Amino acid sequence: MSAVNRAYTALLYAMAAVSGAMLVWLMVSVIVSVLMRNIGVQPFAWLFTSAEYGLLYMTMLGAPWLVREKGHVHIELVTAVLPAPARRVVSRMVALMCVAVCVMLAWKGADLFLTNIERNDYDVRAYYFPRWILTISFPLSFGMMAIEFARFVFGSELMHSGEAGIHD
Repeated sequence: MSAVNRAYTALLYAMAAVSGAMLVWLMVSVIVSVLMRNIGVQPFAWLFTSAEYGLLYMTMLGAPWLVREKGHVHIELVTAVLPAPARRVVSRMVALMCVAVCVMLAWKGADLFLTNIERNDYDVRAYYFPRWILTISFPLSFGMMAIEFARFVFGSELMHSGEAGIHD
């Protein structure tokens, strides 16, 4: 395995770990917020905002790993009834369309990220937060999802197994 591939895989799993940590933070922040409200105390302003940011980061950082693990939602009702050669073609075409969509979203996300830097945009709710810190996740995540979907286009593994139903 090349050094670039090892670094990419390490980044992918690190992003998934941060995504998991965000899920834990969301649980903690909701519990703390509810407890504070129940005892008559106003929750901290940053608590709600950090939960919102956590939802974004959790989704964006975990998505490439989910694609690699085939944990994303896909329906196999059509591919389950196709013969194996047709299933391979359909599966690779669907993965190619996913690559195209992810590349387009990564491009637009990079444009948004650069616009946020150029304009020096800030999110000014609970505290001043540079908006580019939020939008950097778009090109990173969608770019990595494009790479992961491309593995299903050009690699030996298919996105669709041909088995309808619930998968482990």
